[in-house]
Amino acid sequence: MLELNVGTVLALGFALAVIIIILKTARIVPQRTNFVIERLGRYSRTLESGFHLLIPFVDKVAYQHVLKEEVIDVERQACVTRDNIQVGINGVLYIQVVDAHKASYGINDYRYAASQLAQTTMRSVIGQTDLDKTFEERARINEIVVQALDEAAAPWGIKVLRYEISDIELPASIKDALEQQMRAERERRAAIAKSEGERQAMINVSEGQKQEVINLSEAEKQKQINEAEGRAREIELIAVATAEGLRKIASAIQEPGGQDAVSLRVAEQYVKEFGKLAKETNTLILPAQLADIGGAVAGLTEVLKAKPSQQ
Repeated sequence: MLELNVGTVLALGFALAVIIIILKTARIVPQRTNFVIERLGRYSRTLESGFHLLIPFVDKVAYQHVLKEEVIDVERQACVTRDNIQVGINGVLYIQVVDAHKASYGINDYRYAASQLAQTTMRSVIGQTDLDKTFEERARINEIVVQALDEAAAPWGIKVLRYEISDIELPASIKDALEQQMRAERERRAAIAKSEGERQAMINVSEGQKQEVINLSEAEKQKQINEAEGRAREIELIAVATAEGLRKIASAIQEPGGQDAVSLRVAEQYVKEFGKLAKETNTLILPAQLADIGGAVAGLTEVLKAKPSQQ
């Protein structure tokens, strides 16, 4: 029974040793990950993603690095601007391991080193910038910090991708001054906008009045043109009607009895006009040869007879 127990223990021990050897020998490296292998305490190779076999108790995984982009929160720090204003700034740093060997042996803790370097670089950049420019030129400040960090982190096998200022904390007195300044600026812009609006309104009114005067003058001009054209048309129509009447009268005179009718008409008009002359004044003017009225009518009749013969 004792021998059976010893054999069982030995079998279990052998099986455990085999499992440990397998675990020490086989390594599966995940995607976007590098394992740094040391052989007897010295750097041997870097394993990329996949299945790998190691020499038990000789090779060991000394470091594991994820090649994905990492985000590091840079703690708030006090910075003094060029115009001697103290502000508190914190940011976010984005880095990526590009060389696992350098990241393992180039520096002890690249995350802490990158964070500290970002703080010191930010203090240097803010010290060369006025407070107003600090808010306006965030993009430029971020680019300067990224450039300085990337150059310094190259021996560490680290690539600095981006740096973003997440918050800028100002002293209470500076906040009050900035608020007053912004309030004054808003009031100034409002006053300018109001004056511009009034100016534009006055311009619009004057333009409207000007256009109204132009429209009225154009209307009056068109009215006069229309009236002139109407009068001209009226005169033309009267002249045409008169000419047509005269042609009809001349034609009627040439018909039988036309001359007698004309003589009668002339005599009637002569007597009618003489009667009007007698009504309009107390003084009666008589022709020198009153008995020659018939002779005058006869003379007019002869004139009318003579016209057609001349034609």
